[in-house]
Amino acid sequence: MQKLSKKYKAASEKVDRSKTYALADAVTVLSQFPKAKFDETVELSVCLGVDPRQSNQMIRGVVTLPNGSGKKVRVIVFTDSPEAAIAAGADHAGMDDLITRISEGWTDFDVAVATTSAMKDVRKVAKVLGPRGLMPNPKSGTVTDNVEATVKEIKLGGRVEFKMDKTANIGVVVGKRSFGTEQLVQNIQTVVEAIGKLRPDGLKAPRYIKSMTLSGTMTPGVKLDSSLFAQY
Repeated sequence: MQKLSKKYKAASEKVDRSKTYALADAVTVLSQFPKAKFDETVELSVCLGVDPRQSNQMIRGVVTLPNGSGKKVRVIVFTDSPEAAIAAGADHAGMDDLITRISEGWTDFDVAVATTSAMKDVRKVAKVLGPRGLMPNPKSGTVTDNVEATVKEIKLGGRVEFKMDKTANIGVVVGKRSFGTEQLVQNIQTVVEAIGKLRPDGLKAPRYIKSMTLSGTMTPGVKLDSSLFAQY
């Protein structure tokens, strides 16, 4: 069994695991936890009442956080016009050179963007990118012919992708612990709305969103009151 740190134990004493918290109260509780030596990422964990075995119930999307994610995002672009992508803020851009590096195991980036015409070549490294969640996809807006706008949105606008796992759970970055309460509240509300809009048509489960928990990288979770997502 993993030994809990003193800070984690101290944080656990500040949260009542038997109750749920209104959103603003949950953010306040999170802010009172002892802080790590780095600016922790804040994540919203969502448990869904869907069947992950059904393709028409797969939940995946992208959301732009109004206050940004606070994370430095490394972006590569598969394109025949790398100069424009680099000028827009991409960390790396190109075609054959990137494909070769990735085929050799390089995945030192967070988001991969591709033009529509580039996808036929990008598929050569799908077995490398796919399992890591890095494969460009039209549904997440990372297959686009407006590369410059997409790169700028990802780098500066708090654009965050999310995808349900095999256990019908989603983890979404909503900011940093250094953010103010209002910043985190706005970001979380935006994420909840984005996930809520993706409720599958004809879902027969009694609840689409079953529960939500807020946590920092090194903190225990704070359960959110269902009033935040009951309408979905």
